[in-house]
Amino acid sequence: QVQLVESGGGLVQPGESLRLSCAASGIIFSINTMGWYRQAPGKQPELVATVTSGGSTAYADSVKVRFTVSRDNAKNTVYLQMNSLKPEDTAVYYCYADLRSWNDPSRGRNYWGQGTQVTVSS
Repeated sequence: QVQLVESGGGLVQPGESLRLSCAASGIIFSINTMGWYRQAPGKQPELVATVTSGGSTAYADSVKVRFTVSRDNAKNTVYLQMNSLKPEDTAVYYCYADLRSWNDPSRGRNYWGQGTQVTVSS
């Protein structure tokens, strides 16, 4: 099976930084896009950032300039470097990977991490 495991969340003060990591493991045939969503209490999920296997990135307007998404294809890992954090960045952050497993290499689907809490508060 396939598993995505996140790490790096926590409590920080406004203006500080955090780095999230998400490692995919299991019977992986290939990975296309990886990225991050977040969901704040009482709000809809928001797509934060994505990175393709070729390294192309995209960001939500709310995090452009402050956040950087990257990946290590050799480690099947995606990262989210978050700088100049604001209280409105407080949310549970979920990573995802659009990948194909060896169970069915012809069909891709999204797999999700368990979520990690990021709290920005003074």
